[in-house]
Amino acid sequence: MTENDNLQMKPYPMKNHAEGDGVCFSFVSRSASCGIMLYDRDTGRLLKKISFTEKDRTGYVYCRTVENIDRKTITYLFYEEDRLVPDERAKVFPQKAVYGRERSILDLKAGFDTVEFDWGEDCFPRIPYSQMIAYCLHVRGFTRHTSSGVRDRGTFSGIREKIPYLKEIGVTTLELQPAYEFMEAALKEEEQKLPLMTPFGIVEKSSAGRLNYWGYKRGYYYAPKAAYAAAKDAPGEFRELVRALHEERMELVMQFYFPNEVNRNEIAPILHYWVKAYHVDGFHLMGENLPVDLLASDDLLADTKLWYYHFDTEQIYGKSEQPLFPHLGEYNDTWYYEMRRFLKGDGNMLGSVLYHMRHIPGKSGYIHYLTNYSGFTLADMVSYDYKHNENNGEDNRDGNDYNASWNCGEEGTSRRQSVKKLRIKQMKNAMCLLLLSQSTPLIFMGDEFANSQKGNNNPYCQDNAVTWLNWKDAAKNVEILEYWKMLAAFRRKNAILHPDRELRLMDYLACGYPDLSYHGKYAWQPQMERDNRYAGIMLCGKYAKSDRGSADTFLYIAMNMHWENHKLALPRLPKGMKWEAAFSTENGMGTKTESQEEENAEWQRTVPPRSIQVYVSVRVKDKKVQGAGEK
Repeated sequence: MTENDNLQMKPYPMKNHAEGDGVCFSFVSRSASCGIMLYDRDTGRLLKKISFTEKDRTGYVYCRTVENIDRKTITYLFYEEDRLVPDERAKVFPQKAVYGRERSILDLKAGFDTVEFDWGEDCFPRIPYSQMIAYCLHVRGFTRHTSSGVRDRGTFSGIREKIPYLKEIGVTTLELQPAYEFMEAALKEEEQKLPLMTPFGIVEKSSAGRLNYWGYKRGYYYAPKAAYAAAKDAPGEFRELVRALHEERMELVMQFYFPNEVNRNEIAPILHYWVKAYHVDGFHLMGENLPVDLLASDDLLADTKLWYYHFDTEQIYGKSEQPLFPHLGEYNDTWYYEMRRFLKGDGNMLGSVLYHMRHIPGKSGYIHYLTNYSGFTLADMVSYDYKHNENNGEDNRDGNDYNASWNCGEEGTSRRQSVKKLRIKQMKNAMCLLLLSQSTPLIFMGDEFANSQKGNNNPYCQDNAVTWLNWKDAAKNVEILEYWKMLAAFRRKNAILHPDRELRLMDYLACGYPDLSYHGKYAWQPQMERDNRYAGIMLCGKYAKSDRGSADTFLYIAMNMHWENHKLALPRLPKGMKWEAAFSTENGMGTKTESQEEENAEWQRTVPPRSIQVYVSVRVKDKKVQGAGEK
């Protein structure tokens, strides 16, 4: 290998890259004593130490091309004064780490992504927000448990093995918690004595030995996490996952957390790289004061999903422009808290709930969820009033003190049949709120079969059975799992449940019915009093095409989160149609949910306490069978 001493300053792109038959190295340093350490990839032997000179510097960026390098056989570190520094823009770390084990700086020698990958006919699915059901998961926790039944547990490959299951439950889009390289454990104790060992400072480890299981910290943003790969070739395994998802018309969205110390100018190149190199479909951007307006206007990211707490779409697009492919998505906890409060029976929530169930921003998507990686799981949300984070080693001080949860009468595990029955019903109610709302639903892994974290609402350091899905629960809680699958299929079948724009509560087709209407004890008369906890919602299918091409199906959602029975009126349907019960959280799936007496009283239904009933319109041959409610 030889050094290129010609004054050819190429500090950008900053990531180290091939330059002819050599490599162009770039390193940011405020020290005049810095350079490159080259190692043999197989033996780890130091091959050469190359110092940067003043000729190599532009601003704080040192750049030098080293010629005649076989990128397949070397690794490298930078040095600054007497410290070794890993490359924060490395694409590969060939020294495969054991997850959770203390690491040495020498374990972080960077390599090069030299393996050619055959993408074949791969293409981006570009699923509209209206067609999505999203599923957030932790790569390791999703399949690490022995019950997962996959060959490569806790890996990208393990997720790939679960794609048939994910399709079965209706998922279209995966959201991965941080899956780029990050330091979940500390550096070895002897190396912590040297300051500034990494470009991000020393990875702290508490006296309790807690890991950073989630990964919400500054990372090596250009490299897939090696410990999440079963094979040595982490980039290849990650690409295989993306390709396999795309073959099934499914998407992958990655979380990227950027703390304040990350240079905001670096974010766009990072996202560009993952789109070009890994065919990633989108990014959930996390961190304060990110340049989201600039990223939203980035030409290369124009059809890549970008999720953030909020987007000022009027500023991004102007008042009159409508994006060709709405790729932005609001992702915040507003829906989360208000729907949870309604679910547990809080007063003065009905107006907000009805708004949230129909709201779709005009120029972006909206991701709504009742559970996520932080906070209670779905099963814990109906089983605990208080957080139980004692095992985190912080005396239960960590995590959110307010969860908008209700334990249904007993804290934690219960043997009382009345409590267990109510919890099942409340989980079904939650699933109905999630999948019968008209923006984009997201569920956290395992909630579809009542996964529990034993009341821990902040398991950031739990790499164990607390956070690993126990897949035996899918059989144990099959009633919940089947209910989720039924709801997901019902949502797909009825296009009016997932329109591409917010319904207007107007009869703009002049068909005799508005697209969306609200009802109370009497048809067309919603009761919006402060203490009211029940309402009827009618959706007119004439405003949306179903998968069968028909557009005349009506849906009626009867919600009652009060602890007493309430009657709700069903509006009169067009001639030749009647209401038929589809399913109920009180009595399960099927059409027989009301008594014979109520079947004869077409205009009104009694909705049991804390339950949701759904009705669909059906055609009848007997013209005498009509709804009698008044419009």
